[in-house]
Amino acid sequence: MNNVPLSGYLLLALVLFCIGLFGALTKRNAVIVLISIELMLNAVNINLVAFAKYGENPGLTGQIFALFTMTVAAAEAAVGLAILMALYRKRKSVHVDEMNHLKQ
Repeated sequence: MNNVPLSGYLLLALVLFCIGLFGALTKRNAVIVLISIELMLNAVNINLVAFAKYGENPGLTGQIFALFTMTVAAAEAAVGLAILMALYRKRKSVHVDEMNHLKQ
């Protein structure tokens, strides 16, 4: 019924991770950087679920770790957006280059 090989999942995760890494390293907008980090975490989740399905001992461990990763990603997004909102109120900008408030 669903005959997607492990390499298909790994290729999808690789593409998502590379797009996220490119976005996190090259973009200046902090919101885009947070979205890129979320993409990288979703690539990790795809790997966890794929290896849980195709691994030596198929089970629910990959799905459970993916659930924990999604929980951490949601907390990271909430805290990151709260920090960005506070910095925007103070600096009127969301560019990563201008966020050196703690250096002073």
